[in-house]
Amino acid sequence: MTDRGSLLAQPLTRPSPGRTAALVGLFLLGAVVAGAGALVQGAWFPGGLLLALAGAAGLFLGGAQATGGRGGALAPAAGWLVAVVLLTTSRPEGDFVFAAGTGSYLFLLGGMAVAVICATLGPVRQPGGPAVRLGK
Repeated sequence: MTDRGSLLAQPLTRPSPGRTAALVGLFLLGAVVAGAGALVQGAWFPGGLLLALAGAAGLFLGGAQATGGRGGALAPAAGWLVAVVLLTTSRPEGDFVFAAGTGSYLFLLGGMAVAVICATLGPVRQPGGPAVRLGK
């Protein structure tokens, strides 16, 4: 009988170059979706907000399914968050994308909530081994 600790304690390995490229691509795609969502949510207020959040949720869940793990949801969520934070800062010209309105705050907070939900629902990678229940 094997020790449960030996099944769970596996050494970390470097991700493959393909997986790394996929996660970087998802990060950049998350930034693009954030920029598009920022413009759409302000243009068509309630429908645009729902469309922007649905697009973000689709990207986060799609990334998790494509990579087979939660990292596929976290990479575009991180790109989305970085882009949104950069879009909220005011510039010396006085221009900014987000106005101080309810829709902007709902987009910011709703997008973060969608990212957490999608990362939680993402598939969990299981360790290799025999097809038995872990913990038994």
